Amino acid sequence: MGHSDDTTRILLSQEAAQHLATSINRRRFLALGGGAAALAALSACGSSAPAKTAPKEFDKNLSLLSWADYHDPALLKAWGNISLTIISSNEEAIQELTKGGASSDYDIVVLTGLYIPQAAKAGMLLELDKSRLPNISNIDPLNINQPWDVGNKYSVCKDWGTTGWIYDKQAISTEINTWADFIKVAQTEASGKTYVMDAPNWLSGIYFWANGIDWTTEKTEDLDAYAAFMKDFAPHVHGFNSYGSADVVDGTVALAQVWNGMARLALQGVADAGGDPSRYAWGIGAPVTDIWMDNWCILKGAKNIDAAYDFINFILDPVNSVNDLKYHGFNTGIKGVKELAQDIPLKEMVFFTDPELATMKSGAVNSSFDRLGQIYNDAKSVQ
Repeated sequence: MGHSDDTTRILLSQEAAQHLATSINRRRFLALGGGAAALAALSACGSSAPAKTAPKEFDKNLSLLSWADYHDPALLKAWGNISLTIISSNEEAIQELTKGGASSDYDIVVLTGLYIPQAAKAGMLLELDKSRLPNISNIDPLNINQPWDVGNKYSVCKDWGTTGWIYDKQAISTEINTWADFIKVAQTEASGKTYVMDAPNWLSGIYFWANGIDWTTEKTEDLDAYAAFMKDFAPHVHGFNSYGSADVVDGTVALAQVWNGMARLALQGVADAGGDPSRYAWGIGAPVTDIWMDNWCILKGAKNIDAAYDFINFILDPVNSVNDLKYHGFNTGIKGVKELAQDIPLKEMVFFTDPELATMKSGAVNSSFDRLGQIYNDAKSVQ
């Protein structure tokens, strides 16, 4: 893949790509459009001026494999020239990186922490020289040395978040307070008008969280019960879309399972367009939901290792980190970021209370994943 132009490539199913394209708002267009004119327009629309880094003696060109609506284009442009390839799941990222030696096509990948051991074991990831990342000292100690990457051997925190739902209160009269409510409404008022995430483990969470089952379960009886549930539930689902928030606010669907930052982005877009965000309800999954951390990883086959270190160090600068947070709406894990971002709207969707944090449980990549993948594929086949 070339590194010389501002480009965006989307590795999504045709269905997911169509969902993404048809639910574009101002920020979504800029995130996917890539070009210099779009970036200049974004800068004029309110992104704070990013902190600059001193010029280096290497070309500032990078190829990045990551998620949609997840990087402030103005901030990327301020660093240099980044070619972005969009994926919709960690599984898709791993598949792309193992396809014909494709890891050599990219310099940096953003992976959820639980997938880092798999990628490292496959020899995809470069062991980090942390002396080249002095700004790693800016990361809150709570967000380093995670069980899936002890000592941050392969990864550095990008941001972290959780999962819940967003729905249109004009289309749905039932208040949704729990995952059990989500399931009931999806099968009744929002039947045929509900999106669930396009990722096997997050999809399974809906059932396990609603029924008081550890969502990392490997028990055959739990997986069998989930499979039986999905046979009944899947026909009510409009589609599998990890970017469903914007589709709720544009009326494509009435209810969607979403990550907190994506829900915040959609609500902020409504407000920016002069609409009424109170028409829509956001909720953290209850009584239990997940907590996840996405991470910057340099690929072992990277062609631009110097640039990769420089870019990650740039993003870990507190000013740059807060500017990125203001765009994507997830806590970047930098020390003092809450105080630095006090002026952002909807900050309660970024910074959670201790009682809320207590309901969030990490997932795991374990022996259940093949079965979860099969159940997911079976559910999609009825669409």
